[in-house]
Amino acid sequence: MIETLVQYFSFPFVRYAFIVGVLIALCSSLLGVTLVLKRFSFIGDGLSHVAFGGIAIASVLNLSNNMYLVLPLTILSAILLLRAGKDTKIQGDASIAMISVGALALGYLLMNIFSTSSNLSGDVCSTLFGSTSILTLTKGEVYLCSLLSLCVIIAFILFYNKIFAVTFDQDFATAVGTHASIYNLAIAIIIAVIIVLAMNLVGSLLISALVIFPAISAMRVFKSFFSVTICSAIISVTCAVTGLLIAILAGTPVGSTIVAADIFVFLVFYTIEFIKGR
Repeated sequence: MIETLVQYFSFPFVRYAFIVGVLIALCSSLLGVTLVLKRFSFIGDGLSHVAFGGIAIASVLNLSNNMYLVLPLTILSAILLLRAGKDTKIQGDASIAMISVGALALGYLLMNIFSTSSNLSGDVCSTLFGSTSILTLTKGEVYLCSLLSLCVIIAFILFYNKIFAVTFDQDFATAVGTHASIYNLAIAIIIAVIIVLAMNLVGSLLISALVIFPAISAMRVFKSFFSVTICSAIISVTCAVTGLLIAILAGTPVGSTIVAADIFVFLVFYTIEFIKGR
């Protein structure tokens, strides 16, 4: 097994996959805790479907790098979704459902009508479940993913205290002078970046699992925001590496294997919580 792994790691695309996979898993876990605590974890599904629609439009336009279209479109949708709620006639959960289903349907419709590929079903499957896209990254895409991931990590570290305040009590944070709307906007932008990056790893349908499972697993054992965030990051990176290794050795789909690893860890932590409660 070790010889096989050494042989695989001699290929650049495998090294690229692990670099991007670890960075994406780390970024996803950081904001996952905030989304779960704000009861807005379903936004991952909505934005991932918007990103799918963006990819469909990019493929119709024959863009060489679809991220230049998908990323701004997803960021705009994230801002609209987080602002939708108190001041709109369509509440937040309904708007997420509408955008999620609408973008997914329109994206698939466009890919069928203006298809330029001889393997449409394979392209759709790869986009939805991330079966091979992580193993076909170019050096330029790796650099772009690494740069965006580092920006997300640095932003989270710099604004950690503000994110903490807005997550737990937005009204109190506003009362003491924190510009909650600005930090909510920053959170929306960071979430959108994470969603676009994670599509290469697990596909658009499985992104929510990558964001949510590490957070809820850590919450089974730890109680403070800092300890949950650290544990969530460790779980997410470990599951990503484990899933990638298993996928390469066993030939299983990358995204599904990573999510299966996250589910296994959640069951372990749930069992630990149950034993401690007894």
